[in-house]
Formats: sequence, structure tokens, C-alpha cells
Amino acid sequence: MVRLDVIMTRGGDAGETSLGDGTRVRKDALRVAAYGTVDEANAVIGVLRLHLGGDPAADAMMARIQNDLFDVGADLCVPGTGEDRLRVTDMQCLRLETELAEMNRPIPPLRSFVLPGGSPGAAHAHLARTIARRAERDVVSLAAEDAVNPAVIRYLNRLSDHLFVLSRRLNGNGAGDIAWTPGASR
Repeated sequence: MVRLDVIMTRGGDAGETSLGDGTRVRKDALRVAAYGTVDEANAVIGVLRLHLGGDPAADAMMARIQNDLFDVGADLCVPGTGEDRLRVTDMQCLRLETELAEMNRPIPPLRSFVLPGGSPGAAHAHLARTIARRAERDVVSLAAEDAVNPAVIRYLNRLSDHLFVLSRRLNGNGAGDIAWTPGASR
């Protein structure tokens, strides 16, 4: 159970923060950057949910993903990979794969790369996708220096793919995608 009685503690005023195990680290530590970027992805998904055009299935998926991203942050904020803490599982990755496949089924294959945009929902899904990719890169950097649950990297990789397919769904199953025209601005 989480209980937050005091929000302003002044504990970070010197540029340090506490990890989930109580360890004090600099606020620019790789681990803090990684879960901070995950938090940023979660926030932009909150904005994306405002632009889903009344699609209750997409909203339910995004709500689950927002909760998953809190799990990802909880996993990352405690060093190590021990099972004594909340950890991301492969079941969460599998759910993303299943949803992605279901969303992708009615969408025609791509014949070009697509530019981020189209509908407001698709544009926000693309923004969320790019932040999820950055979170993945941050976690990979962290994993090169310290132990990270490998399911976190898999989850973030699947999430960016999921958000890409969602953007196509929100663009009328690809009908409103904006195709890249190579060299168009020469």
C-alpha cells in the first residue's frame, strides 16, 4: 500500500534522490534518468487518452499500459533483479503482443515509412512512441552498467511497436497515414 502524506520533503534539494531501496543517488544517475523517461512516456500517454476519439477499447489498452508503466518505474527504481520486489513480467509483454496483433489485423501493410501525424490521436501516439523508444534506450544504457530486469527492455520495445500500430488504427486503419516522400524537399 502506498501512502504519501508529505509531497515536499526538501530531500532532493542537493541534487540527490532516494531509490526504492533507500539508496541515495544523484538525480542524473542512469537509473533515475531511465525511470524518469518512463514517467514521461506515461504522462504523454495520459494526453494521448484525451485524443482517442471515443475509442473505448484503445482507452482501456492505454489505461492498462499506464498502470504497467508504473510497474516498470517501480521495477527500475529498485536495483537488481530479485523477485522480492514488484517486477515486470513476460505476461505483460505478451499482452502487448496480443493487442498489437489484433489492432494490426485490419490494417493494410505499409508501402512507405509514415510521418508522425494524421489525426490528433495518431500524432500523440507517435509522440508517446518516440518517448517509449527513448526510455528503452535509457534502460539499455543502464543495463550496460547495472542489473536490470530483461523483461523491462522487452516491454518497452513492444510498447513502442504497440503505439505505432495504435497510431495507424487512429488514422482510420492506415487510411489517414501520411506517407514519407523521399527527397520531397530537395
